[in-house]
Amino acid sequence: MDKEVKSVNQNQTFNLLATAASGLEALVGKELREMGIECQVENGRARFKGTLETIAKTNLWLRTADRVKIVVGEFKATTFEELFQQVKALPWEDYLPLDAAFPVAGKSIKSKLFSVSDCQAITKKAIVNRLREYYHRPSHVPLAETGALFQLEVALLKDQVMITLDTTGPSLFKRGYRVDKGGAPLKENMAAALVMLTNWRKDRPFIDPVCGSGTLCIEAALIGHNIAPGFNRSFACENWDWFSSEIFEKVRAEAEAAADYDIELDIQGMDINGKMIEIAKANAEEVGLSHSITFKQQAVKDFKTDKEYGVIVANPPYGERLGEQDSVRQLYHEMGQVFHPLDTWSKYILTSDLAFEEFYGQKATKKRKLYNGALRTDLFQYWGKRPPRNQEATKEVRK
Repeated sequence: MDKEVKSVNQNQTFNLLATAASGLEALVGKELREMGIECQVENGRARFKGTLETIAKTNLWLRTADRVKIVVGEFKATTFEELFQQVKALPWEDYLPLDAAFPVAGKSIKSKLFSVSDCQAITKKAIVNRLREYYHRPSHVPLAETGALFQLEVALLKDQVMITLDTTGPSLFKRGYRVDKGGAPLKENMAAALVMLTNWRKDRPFIDPVCGSGTLCIEAALIGHNIAPGFNRSFACENWDWFSSEIFEKVRAEAEAAADYDIELDIQGMDINGKMIEIAKANAEEVGLSHSITFKQQAVKDFKTDKEYGVIVANPPYGERLGEQDSVRQLYHEMGQVFHPLDTWSKYILTSDLAFEEFYGQKATKKRKLYNGALRTDLFQYWGKRPPRNQEATKEVRK
């Protein structure tokens, strides 16, 4: 009779990672700490410990991370034999049922074992050998791999090996609300990060004057309503037989109870392109937030507002494509002219054009380096005047 994968104790503690784009690790760490989870921020990730419920909760709630992974093992290896033996020594039967589909991704940086394809093949072979022995399978019969997906990765950095199991599935930026995306959209977790890097509060106006498919506005609305970003999707670990469905039912019910659908938000998105406005409206409709966001077709140069103490967040075109730079720099100039009189507003503009300030016509209060995909960008921040103290106090009472 075949042995089943061991049932996991609901209180078992796992070593976990939340991976993130370069420049966003500290935000992921902040999100984890706000959930009451102690963590250690490293380059491109935050490390933490937790139970199955922690895995479910972080997948559901992390706005700025890419994935949540279980660290199956860590060790040093400088030969393929060391790699093979140490991978084989890990308790794979605790994770992988007999029919598990377990592809092995790989990467190697500054390590003696620099051939990624060889590291992947040896890791795979070691796991197969371990599972064959555990499940009493003959060596000439391949494992079926027809069951649930257990995506593994072998990552080497300076001869230190880390083997991880991805609990997320498609990256966390795939929230499930994007009906259409138009040109070069901002990933949802990057958009959430931009909102979280501002001084916006939900009782203040929020405007994206070049909103494209509406991602910044939608992420701001999700934050404003305290809606879990993963509420509209499923995760790879939900298909694992040792991950009880009751855990996700519990964290989803808690997330539903935590959402504040009644709060009125003042969020506006504008774009010169009417087709993009239609896409933005469809995306907001899909996520159930069309009542919280106003989208309208408008050029930046025509923008004006009488409101005060708001926040403008913009991800304008960067002018990376041939022949676009002049028109994009003209747009930066128009932004400067239109936004400059709004001295109570804070403005945050993301671009890869290092000469942005020259065309905008003002030095930024502060700049922050971020990576939008593989592209190095800067978030140019222009901080507005603070509201008078009595107005602040009134708003605090109202919150």
